[in-house]
Amino acid sequence: MSRASIDRIAVVTDFGDGIYVGQMRARLQVLAPAVAQIDLVQDLPPFRPDLAAYLLPALAGDMPERTLYLCVVDPGVGGQRDALLARVDDDWLLGPDNGLFAPMVARSRSARVWRIGWRPPTPSASFHGRDWFAPAAARLCRGEGLGLAEVAPSQMVGADWPADLERVVYVDRFGNCLSGIRAPDSPHGYRLPLGAHLLRFARTFCEVAQGEAFWYENALGLVEVAVNQGRADASLGLAPGERIGPLVPEDG
Repeated sequence: MSRASIDRIAVVTDFGDGIYVGQMRARLQVLAPAVAQIDLVQDLPPFRPDLAAYLLPALAGDMPERTLYLCVVDPGVGGQRDALLARVDDDWLLGPDNGLFAPMVARSRSARVWRIGWRPPTPSASFHGRDWFAPAAARLCRGEGLGLAEVAPSQMVGADWPADLERVVYVDRFGNCLSGIRAPDSPHGYRLPLGAHLLRFARTFCEVAQGEAFWYENALGLVEVAVNQGRADASLGLAPGERIGPLVPEDG
């Protein structure tokens, strides 16, 4: 493979606050100092690549091209799962083969996927983000070999997952609940079943009364559940992984 055209590295993890993201970024700074870094998201639901997989394409949709997404949501760290590199349109993905990249690969116009054979000589068994994936990302930026073996996208973990995920994939600090469902082109006229509730659509918060629950198309193009000036997670008993939807026509 020729040297990859990469303008920036976007770091994506479930590490949250604490010591781990800084260690990864410090390693990147040492090994690839000329490449810009972006903290895209660090508080994904812990241990849930199956949820993060449906948020990643939405986040990437507003990013500039030639971005390398260094993604670590890796409950299988230290085990037998492989490391993957994927080229999706004009971007790159690097991280564990646990389904995290499957929807983004499936939605791309063109995609190639490789297993990474290169490994550092003495990585920590419990911190592959710092000791394996970050150095691999730096090597890719520098045009150095990664021992790549191409595989068909159909061989990735998650290749058989649905196109959209009818579950909560992320809860923000306001208690709003993002789903893995892409909003329809004309969202008016759809309601969202949620347990005993049937939520109506609103374009934005000010269109509903304070304390009222509703769904809307968020800035990422996803179906999101919110309560005007309240917490949808607490009011409706929602958390990452909870089932949500599907949307139903009001006259259906």
